[in-house]
Amino acid sequence: MSWNDILSLLRISLHAMVPITLTAVGEIIGETAGLFNIGLEGALLLSAFAGAIGAEFGGPLFGLLVGMVVGAGLGLLFSVINTYWKGTQMITGIGINLFAVGIVAFGLIKLGAPGFHDVPKAAELAKLQTPIGAVSPMIFVALIVPFIAYWFLKRTRAGLILKAVGEAPEAADVAGININLVRLLATTFGGALAGLGGAYMSVCWIGSVTKDISAGRGFIALATVVFSGLNPLLALLGGFIFGFFQSLATWIKTLPSKPIPWQFVEMLPYIVTLLVVSGVIGRVRFPKALGKPYKRE
Repeated sequence: MSWNDILSLLRISLHAMVPITLTAVGEIIGETAGLFNIGLEGALLLSAFAGAIGAEFGGPLFGLLVGMVVGAGLGLLFSVINTYWKGTQMITGIGINLFAVGIVAFGLIKLGAPGFHDVPKAAELAKLQTPIGAVSPMIFVALIVPFIAYWFLKRTRAGLILKAVGEAPEAADVAGININLVRLLATTFGGALAGLGGAYMSVCWIGSVTKDISAGRGFIALATVVFSGLNPLLALLGGFIFGFFQSLATWIKTLPSKPIPWQFVEMLPYIVTLLVVSGVIGRVRFPKALGKPYKRE
């Protein structure tokens, strides 16, 4: 492996890390407040589609904003159903995933290219030239966001309130905290980060939209949350690890002589996900009220 190969693998890994890391950090915020959203796959898929359409109409930054708004809207819907209406969080998340699959497939047909839509180069966010090659500015956003989230959760009063709502909502309610409002804001913000990650895929990275563009990244983000133990900095590390395994398959595809089948390497992110969930989930301490709708006595 040459030095150029190493730089290429690093560059691809950093790009693959972005949607997983942003989505995982957003989910950490939501789970800290007590809501567990498995609809991240749908949020990534729908925001990737909406972000691409937005970028074509108003430019790449507008496309990213549209993706964030769509993700935030899904997070808001999820939160309303599961806080004010006391819904079942697992079922709601599955519903979001199924809705996204259907609406994106329908939208691609309406655009005239069933299953695929190419994003014009003019609508893609320009890359920055760095020592490791051309990279998306969104990589730096994904590197900074976990540190901001960590500071927010560990060093601010709002972060303390968020933890209190997830750990002991009854006590927080007695202290005058609006439990449902805090959870709604946390999940909406988490959805916005997932939406940003989805729009990034179509507008800043892949340059197209397919009906399976999310490719399990929402579930990998959930595994990253488990791996991190709700620590945003470890989520950054987990996002890079999963991104590395995804990029390794992409890199092997380009080799003239492939030492091992790239299809096998492409399985590794999902195998690692299963290993993480099965090996770590029993050791992670989640908020006591996670997944439980709050009902005032």
